[in-house]
Amino acid sequence: MSIEARDFYRNGPDHRQGQTSSFALIRRQFDFRSIEIGRWVTNAERDRAAELFHDALCDLMLILQGPEALISLRGSIALQYGSGGRPGVSAHYDPSQRSFSLAKNAGPGSIAHEWFHAFDHYIVSKCFRGTPVSMFASTAWLADAVPIPHPLNQLLMKCFKAILLQPAGDQPSELFQHSVQVDKKLGQLYYSKPEELCARAFEAFVQDAAITNHFLVKGTKASPEAEMGLYPQGEQREQANAAFSDYFGRLGKALRDAE
Repeated sequence: MSIEARDFYRNGPDHRQGQTSSFALIRRQFDFRSIEIGRWVTNAERDRAAELFHDALCDLMLILQGPEALISLRGSIALQYGSGGRPGVSAHYDPSQRSFSLAKNAGPGSIAHEWFHAFDHYIVSKCFRGTPVSMFASTAWLADAVPIPHPLNQLLMKCFKAILLQPAGDQPSELFQHSVQVDKKLGQLYYSKPEELCARAFEAFVQDAAITNHFLVKGTKASPEAEMGLYPQGEQREQANAAFSDYFGRLGKALRDAE
């Protein structure tokens, strides 16, 4: 089913006062570096996708308590809809291009996951010294990269610790260990990558927020991956959510104060 014919459940404020949106409007509001629409996307698909993207990005901005500059990572990332993706992959973040791609008929709920990949990649040079250009901050943290001292960075490290390590801080978390087992069973290295673990934990944080938007995030509670135990649960989920809330609340305030 094409995107213009699909409904995505949402429970949140009216960001557009009933007005239509467009990708040009999204680019102006959030200052994305560029937005590219695939050649096979119809006008109706493009217009419907713009409304869904607009609401999702505004909802994410509210959940993170930050300004537009946070969502576009200070204008550094590009959006692609219906182009720039990988065959068979509905959503993809490309570190080499700093671009986030969503396939034309992608399933709902991919934006939060891929946005966190973009953020995790963007923030690495602000958190650590001398890391490779393609590295994610979550990976750098686990690899004991040299940290850049800053109160906000310390709060982000608490997020990584809550996701990747046991509360005592000296053993891999149950989520990490379980993801390793799933990867072994499937003969791959994917779910247990630090950046994937942290992106899935971020999805859980966003889905647990008061605002519900299934185009932004869906599936951390009821999906094949959730049934396989690939999202934080119980006390770990609460701790990771609290760490994310503290970090993004402080980061958002710092960014707003700097405007």
